[in-house]
Amino acid sequence: MKPGLPTGAGLAMLLAGTGAAAAQDALSRAQAVVAAATAPASKWDGPTTGPKAAPGKTVIYVAADLRNGGIQEVGDGVKEAGRAIGWTVRVLDGQGSVSGIHSAFSQAVALKPDGIVVGGYDVVQNAGDIEQAAASGIRIVAWHGAPKPGPMAEYHVISNIGSDSARVAKVAADYAIAQSGGKAGVVIFTDSAYAIALAKAKMMRDEIQTVPGCSVLAFEDTPLADTSTRMSQLTTSLLQRYGAKWTYSLAINDLYYDFIGPPLISAGRDPSGPPVNISAGDGSNSAYERIRGGQFQAATVPEPLLLQGWQVVDEMNRGFAGQPASGYVAPVHLVTAKNVDLDGGKKDIYDPDNNYRDAYRKIWGR
Repeated sequence: MKPGLPTGAGLAMLLAGTGAAAAQDALSRAQAVVAAATAPASKWDGPTTGPKAAPGKTVIYVAADLRNGGIQEVGDGVKEAGRAIGWTVRVLDGQGSVSGIHSAFSQAVALKPDGIVVGGYDVVQNAGDIEQAAASGIRIVAWHGAPKPGPMAEYHVISNIGSDSARVAKVAADYAIAQSGGKAGVVIFTDSAYAIALAKAKMMRDEIQTVPGCSVLAFEDTPLADTSTRMSQLTTSLLQRYGAKWTYSLAINDLYYDFIGPPLISAGRDPSGPPVNISAGDGSNSAYERIRGGQFQAATVPEPLLLQGWQVVDEMNRGFAGQPASGYVAPVHLVTAKNVDLDGGKKDIYDPDNNYRDAYRKIWGR
């Protein structure tokens, strides 16, 4: 042993000190991320220039499943923006199945619109349908068509609209880290049928695992469409397996928490937790109500769904004009009990108070 090097108890103390410092650094970073994400969204940071409104266009929003509140609300935003820009907008529902989505998309192509919006399903898995539409001269914009936002030229998609899933995952996981003081025992809920959902869940898992005092107890892959029938039994099973170790939940969608309350009540758990339930999207009406009331959900990372509907129309208009996508990605926002009534929250939605509607109307000359 070289002179001056710590040995035995001294080495153990040094290592313990290093680990404690790393844990504190991770906790401080998480707290800073949460502070930024919970701030009011009062300033427009999106595009301010672009082409004027293309006249007389017809656009069809092909929704994966209108029972999904996020998909429906984006469709509402597309319709609202369509009226503002002077277009005709139709909505077709894929009803939550692969065959239903294919049928709805084929129907949309047959109607020969100027544009089709991919509403909440995977662009790669539906590449054949999209290629057929593009070959017919139809412009394509997607919402949640891939894990990353932005143009997808190789799939004939002008732009994929959505939040940065990596940032969303980080904010949700960091809230669990910050609230637990770096000691969260986490169960993660996802649905591998959606590439963006699986990617987001894996990123949440990875973020939790960067903190020495946190652990991922379970990574549960259960279909969103089956939450009403599966969540009760699954929750009971998780309580039996992990008991008091299960202190936080992270889910890729609020829908999982629509059905988690009854089994937790039956187990004598407090509505405010543990487990403390956090969602990485989409900010449903029921999620807002649960957060406001402290009933089985503490936070959500909602997307500005109406704003994204307006962005869909703007990106489509840029495509009609032969201009590139704007590249805009809305900042990540975290809703908790402290800010639940801000930025549209009194209506149980996240609708930023940043005057985005006026900004887009100005761009379009409307």
